[in-house]
Amino acid sequence: MRDRMRAALDHKEGKIPVDFGSAMTTGIHISCVAELRDYYGLEKKTLKVAECYQMLGEIEDDLKEAMGIDTVGVFPLTGMFGFKNEKYKEWRAPWGQEVLVPEKFEVSIDKNRGGYLIYPQGDRTAQPSGYMGSDGFFFDCLVRQPDYDDDELDELDPELNLEEFTAFSEEMLAHYAREVDKAYATGRSVTLSFAGSSLGDIANVPAPFLKEPKGIRDIEEWYISTSMRDDYVAEIFKGQVDVALENLKRLYASVGDKVDTIFLCGTDFGTQNSTFCSAEKFAELWKPEYRRMTGWIHEHTGWKVFKHSCGAVFPLINELLEAGFDILNPVQVSASGMDPQLLKDTFGSRAVFWGGGVDTQKTLPFSDTATVRKEVRKHCEIFARDGGFVFNAVHNVQAKTPVENLVAMVEEVKEINKSR
Repeated sequence: MRDRMRAALDHKEGKIPVDFGSAMTTGIHISCVAELRDYYGLEKKTLKVAECYQMLGEIEDDLKEAMGIDTVGVFPLTGMFGFKNEKYKEWRAPWGQEVLVPEKFEVSIDKNRGGYLIYPQGDRTAQPSGYMGSDGFFFDCLVRQPDYDDDELDELDPELNLEEFTAFSEEMLAHYAREVDKAYATGRSVTLSFAGSSLGDIANVPAPFLKEPKGIRDIEEWYISTSMRDDYVAEIFKGQVDVALENLKRLYASVGDKVDTIFLCGTDFGTQNSTFCSAEKFAELWKPEYRRMTGWIHEHTGWKVFKHSCGAVFPLINELLEAGFDILNPVQVSASGMDPQLLKDTFGSRAVFWGGGVDTQKTLPFSDTATVRKEVRKHCEIFARDGGFVFNAVHNVQAKTPVENLVAMVEEVKEINKSR
């Protein structure tokens, strides 16, 4: 399992490694995890939510074995809403499933809309930071930016947007060391999700983990600021990276080279049809700070660096690779310009494509099993040539995806690997 992954990461052809659940962008909705467990005849149990924001399910070893998964993920001590993932309790989700959530998972009914409001750090005296509709399957962030006028926005101190970026506590380092040891002992490839290095990740900008976020926290205002207040944003990125570099040094001293890949950044740069910024703006604002982190990692560790970005990012891929990223995810083949053959021909010798195995917008949720198998085989034949490919769907598997299509996807990869 680990050897298969390391060969793929080193661009050596062989059996295709499979990942589901090693990162926040490669998971499976907990409702689908339950259906997969039923299909494979595994023990019926109340399942644990691995990530409460997107309601991803924990994929336990028995299901990993059944699906042929080669990876295991290590995550920070706290999740997106700022509470520790510990001391689990039962909660009945809107779709009717009983699930296990952390002790500090605190929700209330929204009296105006129905559905659920969730509270940062489990504090019901704070303003809620997320909302799930009564027919929803995951939470959305709620914007809690203070009321600023344009003059106030232009004069804000970047330190206000740096509140959440602090030195790792000894508790956090001990958590990472303990969980990496457990993950490494499985024999699977270890992916570690690093906290505090996603520069401008729009999921984190509203700070759903803070009780009273300050600075620019509105998503629209943030995107405007990357253009109109880029000096402000640059100061934030520099401050983030200053802290991240110290945390990386302490983290490596704690976990060493038991980690194969580090999930460094989940900032999205693409829409369905275009990019959020030009290559020139990326090179000016993001690239230097990314290179500070990736440069340290490549100089001092054996880790491969994982970059997530949805959308039509073909015009930015060369910049991302020059910024020091080794791995691109989720490889959104349904977006404009993201043709698998073009991606492989253009960047295949330099990039590891982690994802792109099957489209999750149309094919996986809405096609039949034959179509799913055909697309999986086609994409594997393209991306796996000369290594540099880890099979995963395009981003997380969403709720209501037919289990027969999920099984067709998994079994087709197994069939392909029999001949490799």
